[in-house]
Amino acid sequence: MTLSTPLLAAAPLLAGLMGTVLLGAAPGPRQADLPVQAARTSQIVEHVAAGTTAEERRVLDYWTQERMARALPIGLLDLVTGRDGLLGRLVGRTRPLAAPGVSRVSPVSGTNAALPRDLAAPRHQAAARPDASTVGSRWATGGAVARTTGRVFLTVGGADFVCSASTVRSANKDLVVTAGHCVKDGTGGWAANWTFVPGYGTDGPHPYGRYPARRMFVAGPWSSSADDDYDIGMVALGTSRGRHVADVVGTQEIAFNAPRGGQAFGFGYPADPPYDGGDLVYCAGRLANDPYGETRDQGLGCDMTAGSSGGPWMTGFDGVTGKGTITSLSSFKYSGDRRTMYGPYLGDAAKALYDAAGRA
Repeated sequence: MTLSTPLLAAAPLLAGLMGTVLLGAAPGPRQADLPVQAARTSQIVEHVAAGTTAEERRVLDYWTQERMARALPIGLLDLVTGRDGLLGRLVGRTRPLAAPGVSRVSPVSGTNAALPRDLAAPRHQAAARPDASTVGSRWATGGAVARTTGRVFLTVGGADFVCSASTVRSANKDLVVTAGHCVKDGTGGWAANWTFVPGYGTDGPHPYGRYPARRMFVAGPWSSSADDDYDIGMVALGTSRGRHVADVVGTQEIAFNAPRGGQAFGFGYPADPPYDGGDLVYCAGRLANDPYGETRDQGLGCDMTAGSSGGPWMTGFDGVTGKGTITSLSSFKYSGDRRTMYGPYLGDAAKALYDAAGRA
């Protein structure tokens, strides 16, 4: 399995953003990775993020309004930091059965400047009921999903980034699911200053509080080889003003080894143009297998851009209540097909992550 490569952003966008990115941001104290005592230990890699109340407070103090506003989509990681990371190793590589332009870019491409005008323009309509087929619309129906989905703010390589995530039902009432690359830089380091903001923008920047990460979990194949099939992260959060995130915003269900295909709704906070990260956006349609056979992932028609990485995909979704069952999440796009998002299949490895993180 080849590695996924972070977002190749349009050069004009990068030039404009480089002036505001907070390089040299303090990552905070490093913690040792901890083994997980479980039957499938080899499939799980765990990291202590903020292990004390003082560390949680430091993380929350770090995220000023200015820093949150300047944080960039995680896909710009290597372009911003100049590292020879995932992107540096793989720029220009192509997929089998594809023309040279069909290389895999994750987390979701923002190079919409290279698209024809009709493909680059998002749909921002606000319907009373959600559309069962859309490649990108602003979610304006409310319901549980408007609270349980949120933005993630994190620091990697000395720069600040954003992703998306969702709460899920768990015993500890603290669990969110996101993409593995929003938690750990593949074979590289763990994210620091990791903070979840549910319902971002619905009534101010953090209407339901801010929740720093306590412990992070990724699958072994993601940590050891950045395998796209395992681009899944689970994060156990600290509380906000003494309250668990599940008690404040509720949760979504999650399923493993679910039937493939079918109808799905995907949600996230795309931040790369033509989006700006301020709205919850959704895509809806039928799932299909990766046509290039490179992954076990499924594709969903979706023009969401970087920043939506880690956002939940739900089946059995009820547009009135905003409730559904998470069966995947936004992971990557192929550079030759900017209108299809791919998400990992949640199988046994994802279930092991969920079990471990739900008890953390």
